[in-house]
Amino acid sequence: MSWHALLAPLPADAVPIERPLASPEVLASAEGAAIAGWRQLVVDLSAGCGGLRVVLVLLDADGALISASDAVVYRREEGSAVRFRHETVGGRFEPDGRFAGRHWSSISVESPDAGEPPAEPPTGREPETAEVEALRALAADVMRRAAG
Repeated sequence: MSWHALLAPLPADAVPIERPLASPEVLASAEGAAIAGWRQLVVDLSAGCGGLRVVLVLLDADGALISASDAVVYRREEGSAVRFRHETVGGRFEPDGRFAGRHWSSISVESPDAGEPPAEPPTGREPETAEVEALRALAADVMRRAAG
């Protein structure tokens, strides 16, 4: 599955789903007015026992990109243990073109013999320019798919 990788192109049949940003009660409140008309587009992809991938795109009321993220979980059996590796890149796209975000990765292992050992602490870094451009292109692809 070539799509089961961080920032990889989505499969041709992937369809974004629009999900609410907040509960109806919040959206009906004075605080909810701040996000009136905003849209959240989500692409959920399952790699079965191998893991999953979730792409999220947030648009303002005018349809402009506010933020995006791509998150991938890889699952691998190692004897009686299961190893999970999680990678994500996401953040906010500023009106002036800057990107305020992070690239995070973490690993955890579950074992029926030893219980759940403590997960390694997540590591974060500034995303590389190529990663930001790939995330921007991924968000544009999700927006195109949602429009039509």
